[in-house]
Amino acid sequence: MHIYIDGEYFAKQDARISVFDHGLLYGDGIFEGIRFYNGRVFRLQEHIRRLFISAKAILLEIGMSEDEIVTAVCATIRRNELVDGYVRLLVTRGVGSLGLNPFACKKASVIIIADKIALYPEEKYQVGLKLITCSSRRPAPDALSPSVKSLNYLNNVMAKVEAIHGNAEEGLMLNAQGYIAECTGDNIFVVRDGKIVTPPSSAGALPGITRDVIFEIAGEIGIELREAELTKYDIYAADECFLTGTAAEVIAAVELDRRPIGDGKPGPITARFIKCFREHAGSEGVEIGD
Repeated sequence: MHIYIDGEYFAKQDARISVFDHGLLYGDGIFEGIRFYNGRVFRLQEHIRRLFISAKAILLEIGMSEDEIVTAVCATIRRNELVDGYVRLLVTRGVGSLGLNPFACKKASVIIIADKIALYPEEKYQVGLKLITCSSRRPAPDALSPSVKSLNYLNNVMAKVEAIHGNAEEGLMLNAQGYIAECTGDNIFVVRDGKIVTPPSSAGALPGITRDVIFEIAGEIGIELREAELTKYDIYAADECFLTGTAAEVIAAVELDRRPIGDGKPGPITARFIKCFREHAGSEGVEIGD
């Protein structure tokens, strides 16, 4: 494996960052998870655009243009001789001092990892996931905007710990008001009476790239999809439920807090969105090149 760090490539065992990097010391940085299929990087421009918006929001100067990042991502995939897989693109604040002041960091670091990924076993895409509600809440927008995809994911990590200890594959995260925000790493959609509802970003949901694709697919196949505040009851009462994310793609959720969702099996609308998403992902994107 070859890992890109600030314009150079390093073998996995030789890839290093400084212990004084503020990404390590304080979680001061941003990232994107990006998928590529059949030699094409899916929604690459959208991911890079979101990366730069996150950087602007936290006053982080990346030091590369959007086009340069696109070129580096594709080059890293080629360097690793991959045609299907996952990219983790990170931008840290860079090396600084033992203090919070980000302006002590003279230059940001850009790191690109390209590898295979399987977030859930394949059988889970057939039978669906079990969820539990976590006590760990998503940060309020006045603390840290959920739209910033930052390196500080500790509350998501602790929610994931709760899910694992609760014998569930995923954890449902609420906001401070008790409304559904998202899962530990995925957006959530509820299906009832043939219509779909998902929480707005103002509720604490990351404006996901795969989430946007679901909106597009809904328009293509004529299914009503809207944003609205949701409570756990809305999932208990749902006919179907599914999660979306770059790593997860589209996957059914069939149980919440030991209550079956619908009949406790992946539903037909979820199956339709999985099929349509895979068609989009398998045929669109920026070509990796030779």
